[in-house]
Amino acid sequence: MSMMSSMMRAAQRLATANSGQLRHFLPLSRLSPAHSHASLLCQQSRKYAPKQVKVQSLNQPAVEVKGQRRDQPVGEVKGQRRDQPVGEVKGQRRDQPAVDVKGAESRGGPNKDARRRPPADPACLKPRPPVVTIMGHVDHGKTTLLDSLRRSQLVAMEAGGITQQIGAFLVQLPSGESITFLDTPGHAAFSSMRACGANATDIIILVVAADDGVMTQTVESIQLARQAGVPLIVAVNKCDKRQADAHRVKEELLGHDVVCEEFGGDVQAVHVSGLKGDNLLALAEATVALAEVLELKADPGGPVEGLIIESRTSTGRGPVTTAVVQQGTLRRGSFLVAGACWAKVRLLLDENGQGVAEAGPGSAVQVVGWKELPSAGDTILEVESEQRAREVVDWRTSEAEHQRLQEEGRVIGQKQSLHQQEHRKRRAELQQLGGRRSKAVAAAKRRMDGPRLSERVERDRLRLPLIIKGDTAGALEAVLNVVNSYDAQQQCPLEVIHCGVGDLSEKDVNMADTFAGSIYGFNVGANKAVQQLASKQGVPLQLHAVIYQLIDALKAELNSRLPPLVSENVVGEASVLALFEVSEGRKRVQVAGCRVQKGQLDRRMRFRVIRGQDAIWEGSLAALKHHKDDVQTVVAGMECGLSAEGDADFSPGDVIVCFELLEAPQVTSWEPGF
Repeated sequence: MSMMSSMMRAAQRLATANSGQLRHFLPLSRLSPAHSHASLLCQQSRKYAPKQVKVQSLNQPAVEVKGQRRDQPVGEVKGQRRDQPVGEVKGQRRDQPAVDVKGAESRGGPNKDARRRPPADPACLKPRPPVVTIMGHVDHGKTTLLDSLRRSQLVAMEAGGITQQIGAFLVQLPSGESITFLDTPGHAAFSSMRACGANATDIIILVVAADDGVMTQTVESIQLARQAGVPLIVAVNKCDKRQADAHRVKEELLGHDVVCEEFGGDVQAVHVSGLKGDNLLALAEATVALAEVLELKADPGGPVEGLIIESRTSTGRGPVTTAVVQQGTLRRGSFLVAGACWAKVRLLLDENGQGVAEAGPGSAVQVVGWKELPSAGDTILEVESEQRAREVVDWRTSEAEHQRLQEEGRVIGQKQSLHQQEHRKRRAELQQLGGRRSKAVAAAKRRMDGPRLSERVERDRLRLPLIIKGDTAGALEAVLNVVNSYDAQQQCPLEVIHCGVGDLSEKDVNMADTFAGSIYGFNVGANKAVQQLASKQGVPLQLHAVIYQLIDALKAELNSRLPPLVSENVVGEASVLALFEVSEGRKRVQVAGCRVQKGQLDRRMRFRVIRGQDAIWEGSLAALKHHKDDVQTVVAGMECGLSAEGDADFSPGDVIVCFELLEAPQVTSWEPGF
């Protein structure tokens, strides 16, 4: 210890010496003007100080940061002020405002997005086929009508007899004209597909069954047409039926501002029968006439513009999209961008899966060659090269990430503000309560601490995580839209942990097993290995080809997870007349002498003692006797003696209630609307 003290005194003498004397002991590089005597003393003292002493004065400089000058104040690093927020860009000037690192390049750099081409020269415009979307309520005969127009059998191939995906078809008329038809589902779950069809079309044929009239999806189709600014043609279908009333249909349409020519309006109404093929030529001629009035033209040259109406994953071909070409001519080898995806076109296919050389304006075609699967409704733009396509996708991805971070930051800020307000309010309540009401304080503290462990376990047991897979992006979106309408989270929390397009994989099964969830597949398959893995791990696997069957299966699983509803059924009542004590060995047992007033007392059931308005005990009986005999039941009008299990305090005048607990299955309150 004396040796350590002498070393410290020597270090102090060196610190007070002049620089000339110090040169004999230390190199010149150690004596730059920036080295103060205090820093030198700190270095010497640190070298010989005991390692266990780590207490630091508030006024003492902190441990040096790499790159920090020795005379730089504590807390400053290179390019950062003491009061500068953490996370600012390294190397930023002191007078420069703080910016986020993520997204800075996309906001500050040039816009690298692809844009639509400018309006074409009118001299380059040429007539194109009209794009016509068939819309209407489910089971009003839309696909049957389209089958008759193109002489196909699409209805026979549809699961459940309803259309569940959007389809594109080219129909050649006897007069030589061609029309591109888009067939949309009429089921309530596929509203997003109908909206996509309305935005991609020139004309909407509204199919209304003559025997059914205007229905929910009929009204929705009218609203979509109005929002998209697309003209209507009404096809009053099923006019061959005995109960058909086409005039009533057109009167009902008046209530939704659809005025047919018969009532002085400008909407054509054609009476047809899709099943028998009646008057279909008149419907086609009405469509061509309206297209001529609209003067539909486009430039077949220049970069391609289009709209994706459906996307799916095909085995052997990868991501495949169905698109409507709006400008330009699409050919093999073209480079396309849509959303955050890009493609080099490898194949172009028609609705029958046959290869085509090119697709001009107004035609629908399947595009093969996408690197990832774009979404239905995305705009297609052609770019000049793969490098340019990658640049556009990278820029869009960066912008989307920046917007996502901004939105998350805004939501987090709101939640933090609400949490702080609630915390301050609860603290104020606790301070007002003080120490006078300990039970209330404890209850308030439990509310602040959240649910108890048993409550959290029960809540987690009820939770239903889902993995959802669909055959197309549109079908997947339809299922997700239905699931998003779930409004019974208080009964059983429902959460989609993963969704995607394509057949089920072992990865999906493993994820469902990790989260103790279930897998729901819509129009997708699962090979034998996937099914065996799901069976081995106990993962519920629900595969359905009809959407309402899938939703019914989901509701059934939700119901199975809900705890049963427990109710009481009162079996009998008795009044306590007197109290007795009997000996059972060395133990004295209290016996209540009773008379049964209603029903019967059954020893196997539950009992409750009511005194005044309060229930003071509940449990089971230890013994039930009539006179000296042990009995199972005692009916109304009879007297009996009974003793209880546990601590029961009987008193003359008490009412003893005999009841049974009944369990009934609980049903989710969620109603998806179909």
